[in-house]
Amino acid sequence: LEYLEHLGYIDRERVGIYGGSYGGFMALMGLFRTNRSACGAALRAVTSWENYYRHNPWYTGARLGTPEEHPEAYRISSPLTYADSLKRPLLILHGMVDDNVFFQDAVQLVAKLQKGRKAFELMVYPDEAHSFSEPDSWLDEYGRIELFFDKYLLNAK
Repeated sequence: LEYLEHLGYIDRERVGIYGGSYGGFMALMGLFRTNRSACGAALRAVTSWENYYRHNPWYTGARLGTPEEHPEAYRISSPLTYADSLKRPLLILHGMVDDNVFFQDAVQLVAKLQKGRKAFELMVYPDEAHSFSEPDSWLDEYGRIELFFDKYLLNAK
């Protein structure tokens, strides 16, 4: 971002971040650990690698070992650890019957943000799994992201 700003290609006040699944994890870490984005949207995001390990040990264990053997690795790699540092607008979107990144991740993040009196926006999709199946849900999700980015990026400064 610094390089693109230096070249004059971007306005740093109008850069947003979003992603789904691992990309949602990255969006959260970007918002919680840096101030490089003006806002962000996290779709079906992993917020706790320990949660993910409990139903998907083959994926998580290959990268972090077990939570019992490497609790610090799990702690420092989970967005929940850093949720109190949120300073930018955040939109959370998650399907309630997600069979990959369980809905509990969104709920735990919401609880921590509420306890920390952090402002955020949330939309849940009661009938959607990790990969949405209903076109209306996709349209709603990406329409919300567009409106969110318009709100925080178009009128920045």
